[in-house]
Amino acid sequence: MKSSIPEAEFIIGRLDRLPQWPYSQSLLWIIGAGYFFGFFDIVNIGFALPVISKQFHVTAQMAASAISVGLVGYIIGSYLDSTISDLYGRRISLMLSVSLFTIGSLLCTFSPTLIWLDVFRFITGMGIGAEIASVTTYLGEISPAPLRGRYTGWATTFAYAGFSVVPFIALALVPHFRWGWRALLFIGAIGGLTIAILRRHIPESPHWLLSKGRTDDANKVVGDAERYLQDCQVALPPVIPTKHAAPSQEYPTRTLLSPPYVSRLVLFAVIWFVYYVANYGWLTLAPSLFVTRGYTLTSTIGYLVVSGIGFFVGAIGSAVFGDRFERKWFILWVTVGFGLSLLIIGLAPSPTVIMALGFVASITIGLMVPLLYALTAEHFPTRARATGVSLTDGLGHIGGALAPVFILTAAHVGGFTEGFVVMAAAAGITALLLPLAIKATKRSLETVTEE
Repeated sequence: MKSSIPEAEFIIGRLDRLPQWPYSQSLLWIIGAGYFFGFFDIVNIGFALPVISKQFHVTAQMAASAISVGLVGYIIGSYLDSTISDLYGRRISLMLSVSLFTIGSLLCTFSPTLIWLDVFRFITGMGIGAEIASVTTYLGEISPAPLRGRYTGWATTFAYAGFSVVPFIALALVPHFRWGWRALLFIGAIGGLTIAILRRHIPESPHWLLSKGRTDDANKVVGDAERYLQDCQVALPPVIPTKHAAPSQEYPTRTLLSPPYVSRLVLFAVIWFVYYVANYGWLTLAPSLFVTRGYTLTSTIGYLVVSGIGFFVGAIGSAVFGDRFERKWFILWVTVGFGLSLLIIGLAPSPTVIMALGFVASITIGLMVPLLYALTAEHFPTRARATGVSLTDGLGHIGGALAPVFILTAAHVGGFTEGFVVMAAAAGITALLLPLAIKATKRSLETVTEE
């Protein structure tokens, strides 16, 4: 049956009024666990690179190509999968994303040369990029409006748990065994395979169903959510009809290249670009930079084990504070803290400073990234939301892909400190751009996207 606008508004109003997470906790675990292994695969390569460069007899700059190639794959995979998501549904895109990074990680484990590693990291990157765009869009659409930031934050807690455990596993494997880096990559593949199996029966997004005129299906998803809370003895507030966009079959990229979305596309692509220069510099190049400074690989990983706990702490903070403050201003001040931490590490890199301010820097990443994902998704309409997230985040990852060029070149020319100055400057530019975003916290998705 074809949707009418009043009926669609009533269905979304029913969803947005729900006061608690209206699904089984297992759904959050299944989505979050995929994030865990996707983010595990983002950073594990950074801890493997110092050994890879020796075993494959290449320079650190050449080995860093595995990072850049993976990020190019991230951009392409994110765009392709999100287009499928906007056209054919969120569920299928979530299955494709986790399958891709699982296959890529498994192949990386058996790479015989750097060239093959680059090829397989491209596939892994496609899956990781697709996963991030898919999860961000999906959680934003199945969550009630007042809870979007909180549950995007909780899911990302799993992601940063993945960040946090990598240094511990790397410390146990990489310095002590010739095959240690391969085992590190293999762990991500096995975990991803498990999650792909578990995702087969998750519910579809009611926002997406309504955007395709599938009112009966959307009504069933929201009805199941209401019944779940009623079974838990949760009182449901009155329904307030919420504005909803008319069903559309327009190709998502075409929507994004039209006003007002094209300006938002450019803004968030630039925000993500400059932020990822700093982010990926810290996440993937810190081990190599500290080794060039004279620290051993074992001691470097040990310092980052301590600082890496901050990712998990920050992600919990994003869940707790994600909907308490206006997102764009909260993100801005967290980004300022990130930049200052990197600058001080670059100027005074003692073990105490590295661990303490590395911990602070990691907290800011855990706080900022899930909320910036949520804010990005809130700026685009349902018919093109996944593609909007993927294009801005994906194009932004060009900054991540170029981070080794910018940072290692600065470090080569000027020294260790200059590499960290580049990261800090990128964080500062990000903070200057954030005031241009729209206020979206606790507001209906459609109200924000059509503002």
